[in-house]
Amino acid sequence: MKRIILTIALALAAVFAVNAQKFAYVDTEYILENISEYRDAQDQLDKLSVDWQKDIEAKFAEVDKLYKAFQTEAPLLPEDIKAKREEDIVKKEREAKDLQKKRFGKDGDLFKKRMELIKPIQDKVYEAIEDIAVAQGYAMIFDKSGSVTLLYGNSKYDKSDEVLAKLGYKPGAIPTDDKNSKEDNE
Repeated sequence: MKRIILTIALALAAVFAVNAQKFAYVDTEYILENISEYRDAQDQLDKLSVDWQKDIEAKFAEVDKLYKAFQTEAPLLPEDIKAKREEDIVKKEREAKDLQKKRFGKDGDLFKKRMELIKPIQDKVYEAIEDIAVAQGYAMIFDKSGSVTLLYGNSKYDKSDEVLAKLGYKPGAIPTDDKNSKEDNE
């Protein structure tokens, strides 16, 4: 009997403890889109990416041109010159692939530049989220734009605008459907 009463008491305590916790969510995608430094950094990354892609495409076009010229001339060339040209074409193609990997690979230049430009902004956002969570006593704040799926969220718990305001940015600079429906639900 004591065991049953103790189990019920613990269950009730757990239920009250869960009910006492505060939860909120933010939309980090929305927050970042409203930060001008983030948009500027993203524009800079996009420009770099386009420029680098043009360079790589030019290298591959050069390889293609060399290959087509080689195919046309191959029947007339001696074997030693054929082998040398094939080597040159393979070398140029390898250089183009290496450049592509260097620029766009897993730890390539674009990744490093993204870390240099975007990470400090993301760190500021996460610090602001943590400050709000601690100051307002939230047990958890979910990111509804990330990999965590939020099946339902009452918009009155959305703290995205507060994070923007804490960072010194004007909330609502870029309207989204979710933010427009915020006023409808309040």
